[in-house]
Amino acid sequence: QFCSIEDDALRKVALNDHINSIRNHVKELSKKNYQNIYDLSSMDFVIMFVPIEPAMAIASQADINIWNDAFEKNIVIVSPSILLATLRTIANIWKQESQNKNALEIARQSGALYDKFVSFVDDLISIGKKIDDTKEHYSEAMKKLYEGSGNIVRRIENLKSLGAKATKSLNQNLLDKSSLDEDIKKIE
Repeated sequence: QFCSIEDDALRKVALNDHINSIRNHVKELSKKNYQNIYDLSSMDFVIMFVPIEPAMAIASQADINIWNDAFEKNIVIVSPSILLATLRTIANIWKQESQNKNALEIARQSGALYDKFVSFVDDLISIGKKIDDTKEHYSEAMKKLYEGSGNIVRRIENLKSLGAKATKSLNQNLLDKSSLDEDIKKIE
């Protein structure tokens, strides 16, 4: 109507009707609270698209507060020239939000993995100490077999040489160690 009317007074009325229509639409959108729907974690703003660029330009020239008033009601008014940029900005914000959530999850899982690794290392150290203790006990037990006067290996082998019937023989290394110990004692 604004463009087709030639009378300035009627044009002014048509412009005021246009501005009031935009403002009423902002109020209606604001009342609906779309940003709170379904308890979604979302942005606090709703986009109001005005498809005719000159209609938005004329309204914003005539009422310089129309953008700010809408913004205070969590409504962002966009026209075709800024719609794509606005949507890309929103997509980037959502992408960053997703990455931030991923970073927090990575940090949480990394902490749990670190704690698990520390426990694993502690278990390996404990196993190593037990292996060392076992090796030490093994060495002590083996020494009892072939060291000292009257060691067990020499005494058992003496039983065989006295006539004990056996089908098996002791390991030659063990016999040599036990004999070596006896030989050293004889030298002393």
